[in-house]
Amino acid sequence: MAPTASSAPTTEPTTKPRVAPAEPDTGTIPRPVPDDGDHDRFAHYVDKSEAARSYVEGTPVRALCGKIWVPSRDPDRYPVCPTCKEIVDAVFGADDDES
Repeated sequence: MAPTASSAPTTEPTTKPRVAPAEPDTGTIPRPVPDDGDHDRFAHYVDKSEAARSYVEGTPVRALCGKIWVPSRDPDRYPVCPTCKEIVDAVFGADDDES
């Protein structure tokens, strides 16, 4: 006859999970850096109609790279987001006129 699993309690000691020691309290409080949420300072690709609606209504938009924000600045002042550019180049072909 094959052994079967038992629901009886075992007499083996249980081990507690190891916990890393707590870091010493240095008394400093981490302070958030004042930022408007656009820390990467890139111009992103979004649907033109969504961008226009966002400027008027103040609703957030999603860029091709996945960034969600409410546009409020002139995108011509910033470099193009490398991830957005890579997606556009993959879909529509690389723009070789920039050389």
